[in-house]
Amino acid sequence: MSTPIPTDPVVELTGGPVVQLPTAHGIFQTQAWHETLSGIEHLSVSVPVPAGSLPLVRVHSECLTGDVFGSYRCDCGEQLDYALAQVQQHGGVVVYLRGQEGRGIGLSNKLRAYALQEAGADTVEANEQLGLPVDARSYGAAAAILQALGLEKISLLSNNPVKAERLRALGIDVAETRHAEVPSRAENLRYLQTKRDKMNHQLTLDVSSQSSNKGKLA
Repeated sequence: MSTPIPTDPVVELTGGPVVQLPTAHGIFQTQAWHETLSGIEHLSVSVPVPAGSLPLVRVHSECLTGDVFGSYRCDCGEQLDYALAQVQQHGGVVVYLRGQEGRGIGLSNKLRAYALQEAGADTVEANEQLGLPVDARSYGAAAAILQALGLEKISLLSNNPVKAERLRALGIDVAETRHAEVPSRAENLRYLQTKRDKMNHQLTLDVSSQSSNKGKLA
């Protein structure tokens, strides 16, 4: 039996001024977005789309450990870096969703889950042992940001087919999906295998391309 797709709430938000963000990948136009009810702030980082092209969109959930500290336990930071490079090259936007740490369970709970993983659980089992959802993320804000930017037909950069389904349910025409796989590492191989086998992420996991050979973290 397939798992039912969660219903994401429609989110009202307001956008701040558009400013330039110079980065190692080039200059982006960036804008903060404020959710009216929750007060959570998100970010869009975009590049103009060439005429006749589909905007390339990465909806990226906040991961402090991976995005900021470069943790090898996951592939989040490297995926973000890859997405920024691709958007700079092809045109489109990275929608950075804050408040989505640990697939929506929060930073403290994510570290509790890490402790269980170090005791032998995988990333799905650890959440379940804590009595938490395997994936508690919401994509209402992402859809609202894309609609506000006028990007209602997109090419989605993601390995997660559920993300495309949920954006479609929110009114975004996901015309195609492009994979966002980065080389696996010894430290995150089990984590990625679990996402592939238990969460249906589209990953090839070529172990010959692993970036390091240290550790066996889940």
